[in-house]
Order: sequence, then C-alpha cells, then structure tokens
Amino acid sequence: METDRRVWLLDASIYIFRAWFSMPDRWYSPLGMPLNAVYGYASFLMDLIQGIQPASYLGAAFDESLGSCFRNEIYAGYKSSRELPDEALAFQLQTCRELTLLAGINCYGGARYEADDYLASLAALAKASSLPITVVTRDKDLGQLLGAEGDHWWDFSADVTLDHKGFSERFGVEPRQFADYLALVGDSIDDIPGVPGVGPKTAAQLLKAMGSLEAIAENMDTVAELDLRGARKLAPKLRSHWSQVELSRQLAQLASSIPGVDDLPIFEMSTDALDSVADYLDGLG
Repeated sequence: METDRRVWLLDASIYIFRAWFSMPDRWYSPLGMPLNAVYGYASFLMDLIQGIQPASYLGAAFDESLGSCFRNEIYAGYKSSRELPDEALAFQLQTCRELTLLAGINCYGGARYEADDYLASLAALAKASSLPITVVTRDKDLGQLLGAEGDHWWDFSADVTLDHKGFSERFGVEPRQFADYLALVGDSIDDIPGVPGVGPKTAAQLLKAMGSLEAIAENMDTVAELDLRGARKLAPKLRSHWSQVELSRQLAQLASSIPGVDDLPIFEMSTDALDSVADYLDGLG
C-alpha cells in the first residue's frame, strides 16, 4: 500500500475510548487526574505514525458534539442514552487531542458535527483530488467512506484491513448502501430507531434485491414476492414505519461538506514534533 499518495483519516475518539476501557488505572497526573487513556492512546498514535511513513496527508477527528450535533435537531433522541464524559474522561479526551496536535497532526471536532462527518468531509476532498483514503477506525459506520478503488477501512488495533469488496463481504451490503442498511435495522448504540423486527440479514437481503431505499419505496408491492424469510409480512411493516426509515437514514448519513474543511491535512513527521509530545507526556508524569 502506497503511503505518501494516500489520505489517512483517523477516528481518534474510538481509540481513546478503547484505551479508557482496556488500560489499567495505573497512571496519574501531578494533579491526580487519571492517565490510562492518554497512555494507551499515545502508544497507539506513535505506532500508527511510525507504521504509515512516509505519509503526506493525515488528519484526526474527535467527537465533541454529544447531545448537541445537528442530528439532535432532527431527532431529539439521537444518542440520548449515552452518558456525557465525566471530568476524568473529559480531561483525557482533551489531553489526547493536545498531544495529537503536538505530533503535527491536523485535528477536527466541534459542537455541531460529529467526528464521522469531519472524516467524510476530508474523504470528499481526497476524492476530488483523486487520492485514495484509509480510514483508521473500529466503527463499521465509516465503511460509507469507501468509494473509489484503493480506499481502505483499517482497524489498526486488530490489524484488519478491508477494501470495498472486503467490507461488502463482511457486512453484507455495499459501502454506499450502509446508511440505507442502518435506516432499516437501526442502531441501538446511537439510538437510531430503524424498523422493529427487521434484522441485519433481512435488511441486507432486501437491499441486495432492491438496491436502495428509493427502489424499495417505488416497488413496495413487489417486496412480498422476494425470496426471503417473512417477505409477505415485511411490506406492511415497512409501509407503517416508512417515515421512521427516512428519519433514520437522515441520522445515519454523513455530512461531507462541513464549512471550513477546505484543504487536505498535510502531515510531515518531525523530530521537533515528537520531542514536543515527549515533553508534554513527561510534564503529565
């Protein structure tokens, strides 16, 4: 895989949370704040930077919009079951962003848009420049970003890399269909409602047969004739919940033109930047 002519898009928050939940509670700042997530994320970040050299483009997105993003204006219940970070976690999230900046990596995040939206906007810039992307994440929702040949979804920690074909084989739907898929099955983690009783297998088979939500809506009468389990009961179920399906797709689709995200994130590893990271971590103890 060429690294210099590729845009690397880091879903930073998901790796911070992974470290928060998996690392032992062993390290503390001079003021007594926990540092387990910082320790784990810093190790991950340095391994990532080393592993993708000589990358020319690298950007990191952070979730800072829990309860406040534009999707909450569409549906107040979006992510309503998630707890806001407490003081200890909020400190570590901000600390991880600071050390990412010190490493020379452009960082993105804000109150109105989610990390996924920033990554989608950067992916759109990469596409406009005919550059392939690798999205570094553990989140299957970001498979939506796999558009061109050469694009990859990479879970660095598990060392799992999927291209367009691999993603389709693993999740049963094309990357371009993933928002439609989530609109049908819902997502309990993000509180996206979906259609009650429609599971992953049914949704995948339905989209494989029909192609898109638009095609399903236009040919609802033919759903009962499809060769899938429960097809006869599926059409009335879809009809009665169709407004919910359309709402769910609005929540699942990624915004790809965030104002102010206008340039690809240029990256160059430097010893000065790595020294700054080391000094920052040393200051934390």
